[in-house]
Amino acid sequence: MRIGELARITGASPRALRHYEREGLIASERAANGYRVYDARTAVRVRNIRHLLTAGLTLADVRCFLACLDGDMTTAPPSAEGLRIARERLAALDERIAAQTEARDRLARALDGVAPAG
Repeated sequence: MRIGELARITGASPRALRHYEREGLIASERAANGYRVYDARTAVRVRNIRHLLTAGLTLADVRCFLACLDGDMTTAPPSAEGLRIARERLAALDERIAAQTEARDRLARALDGVAPAG
């Protein structure tokens, strides 16, 4: 299938698909006209990549799941490595949220005593 069809059936943009390919997460063949042609099984892989990205993982994190990307990741039990990666990403997100919350609170305190403009 060509990139447009893969995009349509997976919900990923063609740009995202080209990015996944550059990152080594999916592969294509080239037709005689130069168009990318993907195996039908690539759709499962793309859906799994999107599932992991939506869960909060990064493409670097997803790369660690290469051996699992062609199966049903939504129902398979997680591996110890997968859980470790997810927990590390969650901790990193928690740190970023805490830092942003602190910055927001400082700004709110700074604005508390300021008279409204007008």
